Amino acid sequence: MQYEIIFAGFGGQGVMLIGQVLANAAMLSGSETSWLPSYGPEMRGGTANCTVIVSDGPIGSPVVPNPQAAVVMNRPSMDKFEPSVVPGGLLVVNSSLIDRKAYRTDIRVIYVDANKLAEEHLGSSKSANMIILGAYVGATGAVTPEIVKETMAKKMKGKEKFLAANWKALDIGIALARGE
Repeated sequence: MQYEIIFAGFGGQGVMLIGQVLANAAMLSGSETSWLPSYGPEMRGGTANCTVIVSDGPIGSPVVPNPQAAVVMNRPSMDKFEPSVVPGGLLVVNSSLIDRKAYRTDIRVIYVDANKLAEEHLGSSKSANMIILGAYVGATGAVTPEIVKETMAKKMKGKEKFLAANWKALDIGIALARGE
């Protein structure tokens, strides 16, 4: 088993964080992992993406030209990464910020109104990234929700006041992906 994922969006949307959380959760689960960030020239508002590989064996390279999944938080990321997903792969789309449907018919697409759901359920769109991560986890089972929550607790040391909201956001995304 090997999962290859690209998380992409604008800087400041938390795509690097959700990539790190997934990679660390997989590592805690006993899997081999890699996390490779790529930043645009700006700190916030520029492009940002990261590649995560989760495997039950050695990983030859962290570079993934054709991922099994792309998780896209904005329109430029969808335009860039939708074509590269392997046939039969998965595309998770933040439909709050992406104003078009996927054109591919040979991949599974999950539309998540992440910003709106975060506003409605948590009072802020800041947890939209965790809803998107939950949708990926719920759709693939790459790692368990429990291990993701454990990882989030470790990653958010000193920021525990945000932990419950982020766990709730993760659960919202998981339920959405599972059709619950």
